[in-house]
Amino acid sequence: MNNINNISSASTADLLKQKSKIENTTGSEGFANHLKSAINEVNDMQKTSENAIADLATGQVKDLHQAALAIGKAETSMKLMLEIRNKALNAYKEIGRTQL
Repeated sequence: MNNINNISSASTADLLKQKSKIENTTGSEGFANHLKSAINEVNDMQKTSENAIADLATGQVKDLHQAALAIGKAETSMKLMLEIRNKALNAYKEIGRTQL
């Protein structure tokens, strides 16, 4: 019913494909597209986590381990996204304070 069982870690080949996509894009357009893609991935993980929690609550989950993995990945990805946001905001504020 849900895609909890399809969760797997990224293989080396997947990471190399992502790296080549990043290298092929240039400038702010590439950064914006990459950022948008990363946010969409975090959103998908959050949705999968919500489905896993709903399945746990209703007793429909067949593999508790996979549900726990989905919830853990969603939590970790959200924390990472928030830290990246905080670093970007701090850098923006620091640039604003820089005197020319």
